[in-house]
Amino acid sequence: MLENASIDEFLQELSGAIAEFGASVAGCRMLSSVRLLRNPKPAVTAGSDPAALALEQLQRQTAGPAVVALETGRAALLDGGQVEPRLDRYRRTAARWGIRSVLSVPVALDEGAAAALTYLATGPDAFDAGAAATCEAFAATAGKSMRLAVRLGSVQEMNRDLLQAMNSRTSINLASGILMAQSRCSQAEAFTLLSKVSNNRNVKLRLVAEEILRRFDPGPCSAGFGTRA
Repeated sequence: MLENASIDEFLQELSGAIAEFGASVAGCRMLSSVRLLRNPKPAVTAGSDPAALALEQLQRQTAGPAVVALETGRAALLDGGQVEPRLDRYRRTAARWGIRSVLSVPVALDEGAAAALTYLATGPDAFDAGAAATCEAFAATAGKSMRLAVRLGSVQEMNRDLLQAMNSRTSINLASGILMAQSRCSQAEAFTLLSKVSNNRNVKLRLVAEEILRRFDPGPCSAGFGTRA
């Protein structure tokens, strides 16, 4: 987890590990995919290979076992038996890619987040009771790393947001200072003027401030904050 720079890279590597584990348990070729939900962000998906990723992304348009697992909070099995009508398109697509058994396991994360790990087997009826239980246990263990990765990802995103906010505020303060010196006005009046220009031009206040700074100093605009945590 620490070797990956982002949650996307972590999930990509995790999907490969899930596929390797599932293959050793089921005794057949195995693919794997991961679906991560974090409110209010869009779902993040990863797959051990392009086919696994495509099947995971298919669930944006039609229901699949990962969607069912997340809805019910229970593992969803898709094999040779009958399935809900809404799952038929997913099963037919999976079959065209040689996938004959699918097991999706929900993973409980922190509040506001959830995930599903999906095993995609090329063998029929690959997940008997013992194999399914073993794969579910592995998913629960992997969920501990996912929980920590989500927390670290949230901290990284918060850090980037804070740096951007500080950079924006610094640019606005510097531009206000220039207007105060040129127009001999108060800080409040300078900020009001910047806001008026921003509203009239439908441009973000930060961009208006950076434009003023470039006119004052044509060199690269920098607020003085780095990007390292």
